[in-house]
Amino acid sequence: MKKIALFGAGKSASVLIDYLLGQATENNWTILIADVNKKLIEEKTKLHPKSTAVEMDISDETRRRALIAESDIVISMMPPALHILIAKDCIDYRKNLLTASYADDEIKSLQKSVESKGLLFLCEMGLDPGIDHMSAMQVIDKIKSRGG
Repeated sequence: MKKIALFGAGKSASVLIDYLLGQATENNWTILIADVNKKLIEEKTKLHPKSTAVEMDISDETRRRALIAESDIVISMMPPALHILIAKDCIDYRKNLLTASYADDEIKSLQKSVESKGLLFLCEMGLDPGIDHMSAMQVIDKIKSRGG
C-alpha cells in the first residue's frame, strides 16, 4: 500500500482530494491529509476509508517529519512560503515532493541536494502566473454560455 501525505486541505486542495480519493481504492493508496482543521479534512473526505485526517500545525516539526517519514510521496498545498519546511524534510527522508506553487529561490537553493539524492521536486510549471487561470476561466465561460 502506498501512502500519500497531503499537507493543506484548503479550497485549492478540494479537487485534488477528490481525485486522490477517487483513485485510492483502485491503486491501493492511503491518503494522509494534514491540516490545522481536522473537521475541514473530514468534511472534504467524507470520512473515506482510504483517508486519514491529521490535525496539526505545519510548524510542529516532530509531527510533520513523522508524517513525511511514513509516506511514499508528499504533496504540499500549503502557502508558498511554507513549502520550504516540507521540502527540507523530504530531502532528509528521501521523499519526492509535489507542490502547487512556482519554485521560489529557497526551493531552488535545494536543487543540488534533491539531485544528489535522486529525488523529484515538481512545482507549478504554468506558462506565466495567471495565464493558466485565465485559460481555465475561458473554458468554463464557454461551457456556461452553451448551457452546460
